[in-house]
Amino acid sequence: MTDEGTTGAGGGAAGVLARAVGVLRVFTSDADTLTATDLAERSGLPRSTAHRLATEMAALGLLDRTADGAYSIGTGLWELGELAPVSMRLRERALPHVLRLYEASGENVHVAVLSGDDPVTAEALYVARVSGPHSIPTLSRMGGRHPLHTTGVGKALLAVQDDEWLDAFFHRTLERETVYSIIDERQLRDEIASARERGFATTRQEMTLGNISIAAPIPATAGLPPAAVGVVTHIARADERRHGPLVVAAAHDIARDLATP
Repeated sequence: MTDEGTTGAGGGAAGVLARAVGVLRVFTSDADTLTATDLAERSGLPRSTAHRLATEMAALGLLDRTADGAYSIGTGLWELGELAPVSMRLRERALPHVLRLYEASGENVHVAVLSGDDPVTAEALYVARVSGPHSIPTLSRMGGRHPLHTTGVGKALLAVQDDEWLDAFFHRTLERETVYSIIDERQLRDEIASARERGFATTRQEMTLGNISIAAPIPATAGLPPAAVGVVTHIARADERRHGPLVVAAAHDIARDLATP
C-alpha cells in the first residue's frame, strides 16, 4: 500500500513537493516574472495543476503575485534563504573583506562556493559580489552558477580538491565558453597545480572575452562548503603580481573571521 502522505509520484506529498520545486526552478534571471501559463509550459505541468500550485505557493510566501496577476519568486522564500549558512556566516563575515578588496583593486570582487556533491555536476555558486562604476561587466550574479574550469573562483575551488575528486571531475565533458577556454585535461591539471603552488588561480578570457580573473581559495571552515574569493578585471589592466597577493590576503582574512566565534 502506498502512503499517500509521504510517497508517490502522483498525488502524494513527495510528488507535490517535487512539482513545487520544479515550478520554482523555471524562474531565471531573464524570466523573473511569469504567468501561470508560462509556469505550465516551462515546467511541463498541466495548466490546471500549475495554476493550483502557484496559488498555493503564493499563499505560503514561496511566490509573490504581481499587479497584473503574474508570479515571481516570493519574498518569503528569500527570507528563508537568508538563513542559509552561506548567507548568515560566509557572506556576512566576508563582506567587509570583499569591500576592502574592491577598494584596493577597483575591480569586480566575487565570493563563490562549491555547489554539488557530485564532481561530475559541481559548479561555482556565487554568494557575494561587489562591483563599481569602473568595473568591467561580467556574467556573474548573486545566486548564479558558472563552470569550475572557466572561472577564477572555480579553478581556485578545483585547486583544493583531492586527486580522487578531480579524477571523478574529469569524467565530465568540459564545455568551451570561449575560444580560450581550457578543456584539455592535462592542461587544466597543470593550471590546478600552478594554482596550488602560487596560492591563487587565474583565467584568461576563458569565460568572457576581454576578462581576466584572479582568485584564491578560502581556507576550509567547518560547516561551510569550499569557498573562494576573486577579482575580475579587463585584460588591459590585469596585474597578477598585484592582484594575486591581494586575493590571497583577503581569503585568509575571511577564514580568520569565520573562525572567530
